[in-house]
Amino acid sequence: MKKHLTIITMAAFAILTACSGSDNSNATATVVQDEKPKVKIATSTVEEVEQLAEFTTTVEAEVKNNISPSAALRIEKILVEVGDNVSKGQKLVQLDASGLEQLALQIENQKIEFNRVNELYKVGGASKAELDNAKTALDVNLKAYNNKLENTVMRSPINGVVTARNYDNGDMSGAAPILVVEQIAPVKMNINISEPYYAKVSKKTEVSVKFDAYGEEEFAANVNIIYPTIDAATHTFPVELNITNKDRRVRPGMYGRATVNFGTQSHVVVPDQAVVKQLGSGDYFVYVYNNGKVYYKKVVLGRRMNDKYEIVEGIEPGAQVVIAGQNKLANEVEVEVIK
Repeated sequence: MKKHLTIITMAAFAILTACSGSDNSNATATVVQDEKPKVKIATSTVEEVEQLAEFTTTVEAEVKNNISPSAALRIEKILVEVGDNVSKGQKLVQLDASGLEQLALQIENQKIEFNRVNELYKVGGASKAELDNAKTALDVNLKAYNNKLENTVMRSPINGVVTARNYDNGDMSGAAPILVVEQIAPVKMNINISEPYYAKVSKKTEVSVKFDAYGEEEFAANVNIIYPTIDAATHTFPVELNITNKDRRVRPGMYGRATVNFGTQSHVVVPDQAVVKQLGSGDYFVYVYNNGKVYYKKVVLGRRMNDKYEIVEGIEPGAQVVIAGQNKLANEVEVEVIK
């Protein structure tokens, strides 16, 4: 009787074990099924995107004049200081004019002598050679006087601001200019633009500039000169920008960032959450969802516009892109889309 009971008990245990094994198998299958990565998706669109590019630049004066005499002379008085605004023709420096008085007396005497010889020549009392010699001597000293006069009073050739002073009163002028005067209304900046944009730049091209000194404030600039050649080494071409600078807030030497608008172009746009940077490289990619799976797509980015990215290359319009859950994905992985 005991023997039969043992056999029955073992049979029951085997049945229970088989049933238990079957349940575990189903549970495992359920777990595997539940382990599909969950993702959120959005649809890529096409938009007209402004084609903007940023270039670094340094401000230069429109015109820069070095105020120097043609010969070394003693400086009697400098009439302006660094930072002073000056106007065209304004007297800036008085140099030693002691030699002018003596030269002026010589000229007066030569004028008298020339008039005397001229009267004699008219009546045959002097030769043509004597008249010519008297005229030449007078002309030479007149030219010397005018040159000396120009070099004893230094005037500003432009409307501008004094940006440098290299001497004091009483010094002898030397190789360095006495003063430097710069025109800062307008000011200019030079940038180098990539060759593919050459046909897209004109004097109507919109440009805005930000300067470190003024934070995010933008200053309107215009294209003044487009140089006609392209550098064969860098494949860039120089462009000169101009800011009217009527308030003179922008000063030579300031560091700026010029943003050039090359017009608009139709490009695919995706939410910024869809773009992932590949670790260890400068590449970017997007996961595209199709028929239950995701596919790895390398992309070329354009502009970032608030919460969206312009995609220059890599994604087609209307593609469904993953915007959440990328950390668990790989190429051709099956996923579950959630709202």
